[in-house]
Amino acid sequence: MSIRIIGTGSYVPERVLTNQDLEKMVDTTDEWITSRTGIQERHIAGEGVFTSDLSAEAAKRALEMAGITADQLDLISVATVTPDTTFPSTACVLQRKIGAVNAACYDLVAACTGLIYSLEVAYSLLKASSGKYRYALVLGADKLSSIVDWTDRSTCILFGDGSSAVVLKNDPDDHSPDFVVASKIGANGNYTDLLKLPAGGSAMPASHATVDNRLHYIHMAGKEVFKLAVNGMADSCKYVMNVSGVRPEEIAWVIPHQANKRIISAAAQRLNLPLERVYVNIEHIGNTSAASVGICLDELNRAGKLKTGDYILTTAFGGGLTWGAMLMRWT
Repeated sequence: MSIRIIGTGSYVPERVLTNQDLEKMVDTTDEWITSRTGIQERHIAGEGVFTSDLSAEAAKRALEMAGITADQLDLISVATVTPDTTFPSTACVLQRKIGAVNAACYDLVAACTGLIYSLEVAYSLLKASSGKYRYALVLGADKLSSIVDWTDRSTCILFGDGSSAVVLKNDPDDHSPDFVVASKIGANGNYTDLLKLPAGGSAMPASHATVDNRLHYIHMAGKEVFKLAVNGMADSCKYVMNVSGVRPEEIAWVIPHQANKRIISAAAQRLNLPLERVYVNIEHIGNTSAASVGICLDELNRAGKLKTGDYILTTAFGGGLTWGAMLMRWT
């Protein structure tokens, strides 16, 4: 039995919001944003576009590459912090939109680490199913523009909308190695207040006061998150390299969560990895949360830059705080 990736897909909305556009909205400059984040532009979905719609676009592209139809899917996992509704799950809405009538569906919340968490869970379910589950669709998708305070210059400059999808196949007749070489996910709930959406849940239900106090938007302590992000990504990457025995020089590509170019550079330095092997696209899409790692993977795949046998190291961190790394072997 072998579990491997047979398709990838990604999607960002057509509308582009540049740093120059943001200069007209808040007290900021293109130079300030670029020098501190590396971001030049981000993509923003329209009012009538939901996370499930973003997911559907990425899903269709991944399924087309995989050469299977939606009704062949056994599992759909959507990692998101911006579900269409609290319930039903966005995965269930997506199931209807793409016609995946035979798939079990669930959402997963791990913020920007979402896709790595979701891949870990889906891979484990396929592995443990003894062939019951053959195809899984794993997505990271977020419409962060719906929870961004466009008057807060510390956060509105960072985020964009997007989605990514990966199709996994569990093949009982294939005895080649699985795509997962080693993985590590973790969390520390002591830091829940550093990056969160305060209102809208059972702890703080929506009210006139929560709306007036702008508590339905992202709140982030940027400086504190920066340090923890570098440590979380670097430590989880070191773990998977140590347990797998794969050396830094053997890794073809590192795909980090695209949160901030300075965080990416600092983590790469901690790992002694040259920046030319670290994939970065943050300048064009910003921070797309759970979609980030998968968008990068799909761009590399479609550009023909992934070769059979390549080691690909993915890593991310997010609200929770959560973090993780997955070392893949491309097949």
